Formats: sequence, C-alpha cells, structure tokens
Amino acid sequence: MLNSLSGRFLILTTVFVMLAEVLIFVPSIARFREDYLLNRLERAQIASLALLADDMLEAKLEAELLENAGVFNVVLRRDEVRQLMLSSPIPSAISETYDLRMAGPMVLIKDATARLFNPDDQIIRVIGAPVREAGLLIEVTMETGPLRSAMIDYGLRVLALSAVISIITAFLLFLAVRVVLVRPIKGVVDTMQRYALAPEDARGVIQPNAGVTELREAEEALLMLQTELTQALKQRERLAQLGGAVAKVSHDLRNILTSAQLFTDRIEGSEDPLVRRMAPKLVNSITRAVSLCEGTLAFGRAEEPAPTLTMVPLAGVIDDVVASERLAVADACVQITNEIPEDLVVRADPEQMFRVVMNLVRNARQALVASNKPGQITVTAGERDDSWWIEVRDTGPGLPPKAQENLFTPFQGGVRKGGTGLGLAISEELVRGHGGTLMLKHTGPEGTAFEICLPRGDGTF
Repeated sequence: MLNSLSGRFLILTTVFVMLAEVLIFVPSIARFREDYLLNRLERAQIASLALLADDMLEAKLEAELLENAGVFNVVLRRDEVRQLMLSSPIPSAISETYDLRMAGPMVLIKDATARLFNPDDQIIRVIGAPVREAGLLIEVTMETGPLRSAMIDYGLRVLALSAVISIITAFLLFLAVRVVLVRPIKGVVDTMQRYALAPEDARGVIQPNAGVTELREAEEALLMLQTELTQALKQRERLAQLGGAVAKVSHDLRNILTSAQLFTDRIEGSEDPLVRRMAPKLVNSITRAVSLCEGTLAFGRAEEPAPTLTMVPLAGVIDDVVASERLAVADACVQITNEIPEDLVVRADPEQMFRVVMNLVRNARQALVASNKPGQITVTAGERDDSWWIEVRDTGPGLPPKAQENLFTPFQGGVRKGGTGLGLAISEELVRGHGGTLMLKHTGPEGTAFEICLPRGDGTF
C-alpha cells in the first residue's frame, strides 16, 4: 500500500499539509500571546476605573480587582503624570519589559517563541496604550506561568486541528488520485500485461479513453506501438513461414541443379558446334543458380556456428582464397595479389575467415569483370595496438549509391545484376561473431576498399 503511487501521495500530502500548518502555527501563537497581554492590559484598565470613581478602596477589594485582572499592579499615565492605580506585593524582581506599542511582527514572533520554550515562571512588565484614549499609557506587572500555560493549550489545539485538517485533506486527495490517475494508469498497465501474454489477440489492444491529457497521449502512443508491433509480428510470422518454404525449395533445387551440372559437364565434350557454343552459357547459368541456393540456405540458418578462435597464420588462408579465385579469372584481365606478411598471425576461425575474404575478393572480381576493363585486387593486412586489420581493395568502378545504402542488408545489397547481397551480409555476421567489424573504407571511380578489423586480447576495442 505505502509503495503504491496513491499511498506515497497520501504520505506526502499529509507531511506537506502539516508543514504548512507549522508555518502558520508560529505567527498564530505570537498573535495569541499579543492578544493575551492586551487582554490583561484592558482588564487592568477596567480595574483602575474603580479607583478613579472612589479614591479610597478597601485592601480586600483592591486585591480582588488585581486578581481578576491577572496582574500585580497597574500604572496609568494621564496628563504626563504616572499614577500607581492598583498595587500588591510582587513575589520577585521584574525580569523583562515588553512594550506592545512598538512591537512589530518579527519581534512578537521572537518573544512568543522565547516564552514558549522558557519553562521558568518569571515576573514581566507589559506596557501598552489604554483603550478609548483613557490616558497616555498603561503598565502592568504579571507572572508568565499562566501566559505560557495558555500558549501551550492554544498550540496543542491548533496542532490537533491541523492534524485533522491534514488527514482529511490527504484522504480526499488520495481518493482523487486513485480515481483520476492511479486507476487509469493501472488500466494501461493491465492492458500492456494482457497484450504481452497474447500479442496476436486484438482484444489486448488498448482503446484510449482517458480524460487526462497526458494519460490520453500515453494511451494513444501505446495504441500506435501495439498496432505496429502486431503488424510486425504478423509479418515476421509470414516471413518465417516463407523462409522455411524457401529453404526447403532451395535445398531440393540445389540437388536438382547439381545433377544438371553433371550433365552439362558431358555436354561440353560434344562435337556439335552449336552445343559447344551454348554449353558454357548453360554451365554458368546453372553455377549461378547453385550458388544462389547455397547462399540462401546459409543465410536461412538460425545462426552461424560460433567461431573456433585460434592463432592462425593469415598468409596461408589468403593464399587459398587467391588460388581459388585465380582459376575463375584465368581468361580475364584481373590480377589478384596477396600482400599479407608471412609472419602475421591473427586470432580467428580459419574456415570462417576464408569465407569472409573469399566473398570480398569474389565481389571485387565480379565487379571488375563486369566493367570489361583490366583491374587489380590486393589483399593486405597489418596490426595495431588493439586490433588486426585486413584490407581487400580493387581498382574497379566503385559501388553504386543504392548498394552503399543497403550494403549489409540481405537481398538488397547486391551490386551485380542477379546478385542477392547475401555474401556481404553473411561476411558481416561472421566478422561480428569474432567481435570485430567489417566496413567500407571508401569507394569511387578509383576503386573500392573493405576493411576487416579483429580485436586482440579479449575482443574489446
């Protein structure tokens, strides 16, 4: 209860109302003390009127008048003459004198606070102006015990009333917060929890109905989020089903194309000139189809296996890549050069690193061949204090803007006609599995360069 929004609001409201009442209490108690002293002066003035009416008063009657006034003696100044109107024995010396004619609010608050915290019963002199202009001033002496007791009694009553007011106020605010804020927020939370359990159930989508502007905006934002998420989940489910179907089709199609590839090998040996002329084109078409199926199957896996990291001589891995690609460019004016230092050893999975560099070199080779111009592909590498780097650069025509925008996006980042862009997407995923990065350093008419960055040590840069 206390940890809830409404519970904490209840506690804070009570505390703040009590604090406000305390701030009111201090000037209030000062005003009470002033009224108390003025009342004693007025009573003393009324008692002195009896002496003005009859110059001779019995001692018993004088003592009774002073007791009713709550003072020990009364001095009245009339016509610049001080007259001791009524008097009785004072039990001790006068400790303080207070002139109410000149006292401001701060003085009254200071004197009231000092009296409230001083438990000693003292004799004080109080000076004030007579009521109804019955003289120049009136002065009385009195004890502080009754004054302090009256102040404490008044203060307790004020504090008790303040406590009642604060509790009632806090309870009403508690109910208001429960109705205006907590209940709508709880409704939003319940909707979110219900939606999380069954996102496909349309009944879990919130229907904005809050009257508070901020809550209404939150509900509308949640509605938009739930709508977009539901559509995304439906699309994801459809894509997953489509991906499963494509993987199955690609698997079976790859087997069929592999068989067809065996037949084309025999066709190439035919003596028929037309067959010999058409066979290479057929072989290339089937080879591209097999490559597409293999790439689709590779990307369609849930995830690539985690790399087995070992210290690998990089030059040997790149030699295998260059030897494989040189077979494909035997009749083309494309040179592939391995400039990896023989003593460079990197921390990587050799099989996965072979696939990454192979994809980059193959993409560069295909771009150069498509440009119908001689070109150069160079693989270099080196090391920094915190990482190893491998660079694959070419002298090709550069990447088109569309390919740059979707460089590592599968089925969108293809450069050559008929390409799928799976090679770069798979390569980027493999490098990321090493804790590294694959990025495009630059591209343009002077050529393109990709850089692989592999972390040293624990894999952090």
